[in-house]
Amino acid sequence: MGTLSPEEFHARFAGEKPYFEYWDGEAVQKTAPTRSHSLIQEILVRLLDALGYDAGQEITLKLDPAYEPIPDVIAAKGSIGDPYPTEPFEVVIEILSPEDSFSRVLRKCRLYEKWGIRQVVVVDPKARLIWSFENGSPRETDTIARRGERVIAARELWEEVDRRRRPTAAQ
Repeated sequence: MGTLSPEEFHARFAGEKPYFEYWDGEAVQKTAPTRSHSLIQEILVRLLDALGYDAGQEITLKLDPAYEPIPDVIAAKGSIGDPYPTEPFEVVIEILSPEDSFSRVLRKCRLYEKWGIRQVVVVDPKARLIWSFENGSPRETDTIARRGERVIAARELWEEVDRRRRPTAAQ
């Protein structure tokens, strides 16, 4: 495909679904989200909102002209930024899809950390594991995000996922 300028990228891929991300001259298609992926995004945004963050999903980042990733979930103490975040914020969460390359996710997380995003987290729905990144390396954790002394524990996410998936008597 060759190297694309940001303008060429936007002309060719703006509005395409599944979304494309701009990575140093390349258009990289995000994996198509599953119902589980979407449910986890929705729950995480709600939990982050409850923690006092401004949270959203599938928002393009414009923190570096060479990259325009679209993380699954982001959250800021103040405003995320409109129409796009252009400054580092507090939380970015990537949710693994079965087709995701872990090396690409690792590259994204290291970039987020380099940009100064304070909490970089990866959620693995299949294994029900959470990783946080510190100094470029993932480590397993039971905390998704924190704000002061308040935290979102991994069990809160998985309990809500199970509750939402459980059929009700009316179904």
